[in-house]
Amino acid sequence: MDARVSAAGIPTDPYADEPLRCAIDQNTSSVPPAEQFDFFRTWYAGVAEMQLLRAEQSLFPARHQVWQLGDLALGTIKFPGFGYDIRWEHRKRPLLDHWVLSVPFSRSRGGKMALGKPRLRCLALPDVAVTHDDLFIRLFLPRTWPATRSSKIEASDATLTFLAHYAILLYRSLPNLREGDLPHIVTATANLFAAALMPSKDHLAAAQGPVDAVTTARIAKTIVERLTDPDLTPAKLCRAAGISRSRLYRIFEPAGGVANYVRRKRLLKTRDALANSSDRRTISSIAEAWGFADPSTYSRMFKLEFGVSPKEARELGWQGVKHSTWLSIDQPIDGVGTLGTLLINNSLGLSLSSKR
Repeated sequence: MDARVSAAGIPTDPYADEPLRCAIDQNTSSVPPAEQFDFFRTWYAGVAEMQLLRAEQSLFPARHQVWQLGDLALGTIKFPGFGYDIRWEHRKRPLLDHWVLSVPFSRSRGGKMALGKPRLRCLALPDVAVTHDDLFIRLFLPRTWPATRSSKIEASDATLTFLAHYAILLYRSLPNLREGDLPHIVTATANLFAAALMPSKDHLAAAQGPVDAVTTARIAKTIVERLTDPDLTPAKLCRAAGISRSRLYRIFEPAGGVANYVRRKRLLKTRDALANSSDRRTISSIAEAWGFADPSTYSRMFKLEFGVSPKEARELGWQGVKHSTWLSIDQPIDGVGTLGTLLINNSLGLSLSSKR
């Protein structure tokens, strides 16, 4: 086996750079429609009993995926969604005693996914619930951590929502994770749950990285929602997130600062509009719609970011030339390797090894 050797001459894990693989991936589409729900039930035979209370169709298209993250397991369940009611009940003689953070999502009639109320439950304790959600993200936590050793955990709605956002960030990071990241994930997650469920100065300090990641995701969501606001200032973002200006600047440092991040998001929006041949607005109108009042300043920033002028970008886009062929050269980010950095980069829309 071609094991790598560190600078000190000590063999390192030859699989550390391997992409993280999904450990379980099951889909009910592999069986006939009449057998799909029963097949789905077998996936959780050792965890819970399930009953289909209501179904508007004979099909039950569901998918179950699980990623093993050291002592943790992160899973998703994609349900048929609207038109189904499912009753869950923990086994009366449980085989497992993990704590499970469940993060539900439901799709509205308009197609938008909305976050539901997260729940933190122990598989070893009785629990019954009825769901009609479209998707669950579930984080399975071992009972070996100080924060999860108890058979009873009290957590406020605000705490559960915070932990849910962390689980969402972790799920979104999966495509970029490597086997060598797993120790960082376990440590960061254990620290975060300790800070949330057993708050102390030491626990909060140890969990600062993932705490910043969750805060960053919230701010990034606020920015996306308010990109058209020409008066979107750091002060407004601080008030929306409930943090200080110094902390706002610190957690957005990987993106070159919060102002740079907002500016780049707006430039990307104008780029997409310019490349859309059905959008016949003038370049200055598109720029103004996304907060760029001065056309010459906008043109200069656009060329600095993408390497072409807005006019050239429109011509290239209308000719069908892909964005990737005229984007500016990527620059590497230093310091990637901890979960906190990875999740911050992920929530900011940056790749694992580069930023634009």
